[in-house]
Formats: sequence, structure tokens, C-alpha cells
Amino acid sequence: MISLTINGDHRQFEQPLSCAGLIVTLGLSGKRVALECNGEIVPRSALDSHVLNDGDKIEIVVAVGGG
Repeated sequence: MISLTINGDHRQFEQPLSCAGLIVTLGLSGKRVALECNGEIVPRSALDSHVLNDGDKIEIVVAVGGG
């Protein structure tokens, strides 16, 4: 079980996740997102390989189009 803070909300997950796995779990697949882990932006190319640890603080921003 790991505990993460995501956009200020505390969440628990059954098992460790990669950043990409977190995006899928949160239902954000296919959306344009930027993810920051503990104050550092995780490049899109590293989302699959960056494994989240218990206590990490995550900020996720979803791009919204419109005009």
C-alpha cells in the first residue's frame, strides 16, 4: 500500500505505480497532462519508467482546449 498526495488530496493505492500507471488509474489516459513529482516535472518520455514512492507529492495539470 502506498500513500500519495495528488493535487493536495491524500490517496492510497494497493501497489506501487509508475507515473503512467497513475495517469491510467485516474482516468486521464489520452489527455494532455503535465505531471510533477516532489517539485520536479517528470518528462513525458519518463512517465513509464518513473516509479512513485510512498509519500510522494504529485501535481497533475490537464490541458483544456477552448476558445
